[in-house]
Amino acid sequence: MLRTARNLWRAIRIARTLARHNALFPLDLLPQTRPLLRLVDRFQNKAAAGRPGQRLAAALQELGPSFIKFGQSLSTRADLLGEQVARDLSTLQDRLPPFPAAIARRTVEEQLEQPISVLFREFADEPVAAASIAQVHFAVTTEGEEVAVKVLRPGIERAMEEDLDFFFWLAETVERLHPPLRRFKPVEAVRIFAASTRREMDLRLEAAAAAEFAENNADEERFYVPRVDWQRTAQRVVTFERVSGLPIDERDRILAAGLDPAEILEVATRVFFHQVFRDGFFHGDMHPGNMLIAPDGRIIALDFGIMGRLELHTRLHLARMLMGFLKGDYATVVDVFYEAGFLRNREERATFTQACRAIGEPIRGQPLSRISFAHLLGQVLSLAQQFEMETQPELLLLQKSMVMAEGVGRVLNPDVNMWTLAQPLVEQWVRENMGPEAELRRVLEEGIDALRHLPALIRRGEHLLAAIQPAGEPPARMVSPPGWLWLVIGLALGLALG
Repeated sequence: MLRTARNLWRAIRIARTLARHNALFPLDLLPQTRPLLRLVDRFQNKAAAGRPGQRLAAALQELGPSFIKFGQSLSTRADLLGEQVARDLSTLQDRLPPFPAAIARRTVEEQLEQPISVLFREFADEPVAAASIAQVHFAVTTEGEEVAVKVLRPGIERAMEEDLDFFFWLAETVERLHPPLRRFKPVEAVRIFAASTRREMDLRLEAAAAAEFAENNADEERFYVPRVDWQRTAQRVVTFERVSGLPIDERDRILAAGLDPAEILEVATRVFFHQVFRDGFFHGDMHPGNMLIAPDGRIIALDFGIMGRLELHTRLHLARMLMGFLKGDYATVVDVFYEAGFLRNREERATFTQACRAIGEPIRGQPLSRISFAHLLGQVLSLAQQFEMETQPELLLLQKSMVMAEGVGRVLNPDVNMWTLAQPLVEQWVRENMGPEAELRRVLEEGIDALRHLPALIRRGEHLLAAIQPAGEPPARMVSPPGWLWLVIGLALGLALG
């Protein structure tokens, strides 16, 4: 009861903020909020400028850190808010006024358990960036290395937990009061958002993600991930090698520096494709502020708090789905959704196939350079939600990353679509992972894995037989293959995979 009263009062205050920005329209989704709308109607600012999505973004910016994050999360939900509102929310800037440098220093000392003078020769008072969860200070270590130190905001964990409790309460209330909205799974959406936000507030996880990302891209000379200073990293502090460069979306400055935007786009396309399909570990926040161009033309990635993962089977499903649309093979597209378990109601198969055709036909025959896969994937996910698709958070995050990547590509070279550049990579990956040879290789790998576990299974069987053997009878043994047979099996499978 106390939780309901507290969150209801907070809902009224939030509605007042939305009203001041003329951004109450999301509440129209829930007819039960009409009494609340009448209560805050006198605060409504009908003269507020901008499109609905822009006004909503401004209101969320005023409401603070977790609402900014939540707005960015909602930018993937075109099925709920419409495509234009979702696009406007994707531009929501994660910027807040900085907190005092003295607090940042104290946090560093508490977390690293050493005086700051022992850790750093210099530590800048003015932060270079201040976002909703943390801010960044440039510093110089006692060894003379220039670094960037990211420090969590004071009290951010408690503030976020209070906001997350409100979001959960709101989602639970929506599902209870308006059952038709349950198909959008608001509680599940908040649960996913909460898990992502909590991960962001442990900066050790960001450091680990950066290290993994660097390892995955070690063979790409034109792409760079700053080194982590693990000795100056803890839960609320992470230290990276300091890097500098031009923002990737400032094409004129890139040209003035004597660099070729077309070459940079080619590298960006190759790296993005490898992230998604080769590695299944991709940067989930690839806006231009998180990518710099070094003086030598390398792309430098920043900020690894939001990363996405795709298992191989999901990548294969995604590739089959996109190929099905390009070929007009909508039956294959639908097969993917059912085989992957995204959709379960077989009775709606024909209707879903028809809906996929409505999305796919407009791109039939179009050159690859004119197709936006981000837009296509967004349409498909939005459509599948209407058929009560199981929530796929990683695909929603991937779609958001695709939107950002395509946007950067258009700025770098408006005459070239990144997917045209990616076509040879796509074709090679499909040959390696979706042909008969790839299927045989997977079957053999599964067989080898099973053979590795066979001795343990035999031992377990012997123990079970011994346990049920009648008293007085000699112990039973399972016949184990001789050593030479294991060697032959291993050599045969090795040659087959070979």
